[in-house]
Amino acid sequence: MRLKGKNALVTGAGQGFGFGIAEAFVREGARVACLDLRGDVAEAAAKRFGGGSIALRADVSNRDDVERAAREAIAAFGRIDIVVNNAGTTHRNKPLMEVKEEEFDRIFAVNVKSILLTAQAFVPHMRAQGGGVFINVGSTAALRPRPGLTVYNASKGAVHVMTKSMAVELAPDKIRVCALAPVAGETPLLAMFMGEDTPEKRAAFKATVPLGRFSTPQDIGAAALFLASDEAGFLTGVVLEVDGGRCI
Repeated sequence: MRLKGKNALVTGAGQGFGFGIAEAFVREGARVACLDLRGDVAEAAAKRFGGGSIALRADVSNRDDVERAAREAIAAFGRIDIVVNNAGTTHRNKPLMEVKEEEFDRIFAVNVKSILLTAQAFVPHMRAQGGGVFINVGSTAALRPRPGLTVYNASKGAVHVMTKSMAVELAPDKIRVCALAPVAGETPLLAMFMGEDTPEKRAAFKATVPLGRFSTPQDIGAAALFLASDEAGFLTGVVLEVDGGRCI
């Protein structure tokens, strides 16, 4: 088992990519703290995974919530080896001139500020135990931006750059920091990305992916599992495209 004896915290673990990541980690021997804004879906995920998984309810953009969740996860497991910053949000696909300031603030708070908050909550712990891994979920939207999602695209660009900068800064502490760049997937955010979820729009988007389909939570879980494992022990600052060739 590739993560036997490891403990992880995954944000947004109740559904979508976060669920797929947590599921892969548990299957490979890790105990997972399933953190979600909705406590009920976090509880449902942790119950389904079993194996010592726990549920945590927190808003990843709120420092008090993140620090409390960190304390609870460390208290439950004794140590946290892996933190996955997966929780994210977007505005519905629309022209830049129609994006409201509060939408901008929320997107950057959830997608970007959350990485700062989890780092400040967990880095001292990882330093004390001799290392750890952060995996931040970015997006192909940062590499091949699409009209109508300018603010979301920019937030994921920030995730990628933050990942690389954290990797350099934390390398002396044996803390690896990598990112995933998924293409749009079968998640609750899909309709928001497309503006409306219709067969025609799905077909048009799939036509831009050389392998001919959306990503799945299982695809993202497999990629996160690799980056979290000892097999990736010499990888840091990597932004791994999980995109079926979309960014070529």
